[in-house]
Amino acid sequence: MNSWILLRGLMREQRHWGDFPGQLAQALPDATIITPDLPGNGQRHAMRSATTVAQMVEFCRQDLRTRGVPAPYSLLALSLGGMVAVEWASRYPHEIERCVLINTSMRPYSRFHQRLRWQNYPAIFKLLAQGGIENQERLILRLTSRRGDAAQRAALLSHWLDYQHQYPVTRGNALRQLWSAARFRAPSRKPAMPTLVLSSAGDQLVDPRCSLKLARAWQAPHAEHPDAGHDLPLDDGPWVAAQVAGWLRQLR
Repeated sequence: MNSWILLRGLMREQRHWGDFPGQLAQALPDATIITPDLPGNGQRHAMRSATTVAQMVEFCRQDLRTRGVPAPYSLLALSLGGMVAVEWASRYPHEIERCVLINTSMRPYSRFHQRLRWQNYPAIFKLLAQGGIENQERLILRLTSRRGDAAQRAALLSHWLDYQHQYPVTRGNALRQLWSAARFRAPSRKPAMPTLVLSSAGDQLVDPRCSLKLARAWQAPHAEHPDAGHDLPLDDGPWVAAQVAGWLRQLR
C-alpha cells in the first residue's frame, strides 16, 4: 500500500485541505490519501490537544494502527504538521518512506520572529483578548491565504465558520497546540529518508526564509511558489501535487 498521510497545522482539520487530496490523488494515482485530525481539531475536537509534538506523533501512529494502515508511510505536512512529520521521521525512521514539508519552521534553523512574523503580533494578541469564532477565522484566512476574489474568499470563510461551529476548537486546545509548536526543536540529525521542502514567497504568517534555511541545512531539494500564501495546498494545490510527482520521478 502506498499511503500518503497529510498532516495539518494549528487549529485546522481535514476539511481545510479543500480540493487538495483529490488533486494529489490525481497526480499520484497509486497512492492512498489519508487525512487524520490531530487531537483537539475536527472530528477529534472534544479531545485534549497534545502539549508536545512527540505526543502528536504517538496519536497519529495509534490512529493509523486502528485504521489498519500499515507502515511505511509517506508524509506531506503543512506548518505545525511539518514538525510532526520531522519528529516522526526522527523517532521511527523505519515507518517513514519520504517527507514533503510545506511552509514549516523550527528551531534551531529559524528565529521566533521568523517562525511567526512579528508584524502579526498585534492582530494575534487582539484576537486572544477579544475572541470570537468569526474574528478568528477572518484573521486566519487573511494570514494564510491569498486565494481568490472577494466573493470566493467570502464563500471560503463561510465554509470555515461552518467547520468551527460543528467542531469548535477550544481556546485551551488552541493554546496547547501553539505551546507545542513554540517549544519544538528539530532533532540534531536530518531525516534519513528523502525529503522535499516547499514554500511560498507570499507567506504572510511564516517567513519563507525558514524553509530555505531548513532545506540548505539538510541539503534537501526546495521549490518556492512565486506568490501563494502560507496555506500553499489551498492556494495552488495543483502546483504542490505537480512538485511532489516530479520529485518522485527523480527519486526513481
